[in-house]
Amino acid sequence: MRMLDLILKKREGKELAFDELDFIAQGAAKGSLPDYQLSSWLMAVFFKGLTYRETADFTRAMAFSGERLDLKSIKGPKIDKHSTGGVGDGISLALAPIVGACGVPVPMMSGRGLGHTGGTLDKLEAVKGFNVRLSTDRVIKQLNAINVCMFGQTGELAPSDKKLYSLRDVTGTVESIPLIVASILSKKYAEGINGLVMDVKFGSGAFMQDFKKSRELALCLKKTAELLGIKAVAVLSDMNNPLGRAIGNGIEMEQAIRILRGEKIAGDYEELLHALAGHMIYMGKKAGSVEEGVKKSLEAVKNGGALKTMRQMIKWQGGDERVVDSPKTFLPRARFACQVRAPKGGYIESMESRTLGWVGVALGVGRTKAEDSVDFGAGMWLEKKAGEAVKKNEVIAEIFSSDASKLDEAKKMFLGCMKISSSKPKLGKIIREIIS
Repeated sequence: MRMLDLILKKREGKELAFDELDFIAQGAAKGSLPDYQLSSWLMAVFFKGLTYRETADFTRAMAFSGERLDLKSIKGPKIDKHSTGGVGDGISLALAPIVGACGVPVPMMSGRGLGHTGGTLDKLEAVKGFNVRLSTDRVIKQLNAINVCMFGQTGELAPSDKKLYSLRDVTGTVESIPLIVASILSKKYAEGINGLVMDVKFGSGAFMQDFKKSRELALCLKKTAELLGIKAVAVLSDMNNPLGRAIGNGIEMEQAIRILRGEKIAGDYEELLHALAGHMIYMGKKAGSVEEGVKKSLEAVKNGGALKTMRQMIKWQGGDERVVDSPKTFLPRARFACQVRAPKGGYIESMESRTLGWVGVALGVGRTKAEDSVDFGAGMWLEKKAGEAVKKNEVIAEIFSSDASKLDEAKKMFLGCMKISSSKPKLGKIIREIIS
């Protein structure tokens, strides 16, 4: 088989068979195909696309290019969740313990932050000692004991994805929906899960800002997952404004713990949290309907079961479990802070998510390059959110950084991305559509 023939075939818009797609995935993983040919094929896919069948076959081939987790010894359906990323999107931190507390095994494989969006692993590692690098045996042992494990991808899992993603990043092919889907689902398929709930973001802070394109991505994710034998639901959620009140690593972990303690902090965060949990609990066969799943999710918070599971997970993974009792005491908070005050009275019309995400990066919350380190104590706390009334000089937000020189510029950027209007704005629902 020659790579040139496969490039020409896709350039002409013809379908590729599984063995041809497997040849490409294996070649990417083993380094037997040159970058220039892989890049050429990626560009052909960008313009000509892949059918759902091709996308599923390529996803399967990418998963087969490396190690696969064998979770068959764990009883019941194994359910994971994936988010396309956003600003303040620390939902997974509270979601996994809730669903695990309801009896559903949740092997939640997560990633790190890059660009304006945060990463779940960085938020977990804000807890002193928390270990996200776990062996397969350890993942299985923990899931059998407490139903939840949050961990990072190993280098042996879908290695072709790592190679192809690095090429997509420098060849203008990142936005290809079939390639996005194959990248996401190859790791989930290799993980050995039975069901997947996907939170697909749209709006200014989302990876894919346009709703129609986000919906196209959600549909492709769902159809491809099902062709792979994974039950799937896609939730389209609004990321025009930050989710919740916290933006940062330690501060988002604090918010998640406080919500599991029963504090009513942010209605948008909690609405999305329990909606996603409801679908996962139903998919995991611990509820007879999504609505019953939502009720069980709310009850897991109310009766303390979710908080108990959070504590168990932190203990199992080497973290300081005292953080559950006093998150403000045992989570890092940067030593320098400033307040952002309202320049006039009225209503917060909007807070442009993408810019706020980059404010976070400037403070040390995130990365511009994969090898950058993060500041676990940096971040922002939103005292006011879009739609809420504000008086002149009232505190809108607090900003935290380990570098005092960064605060003034962050404050200017924050004020520049916020609008205050005289009348209360009509905000869209946090969940626009559910594809189930």
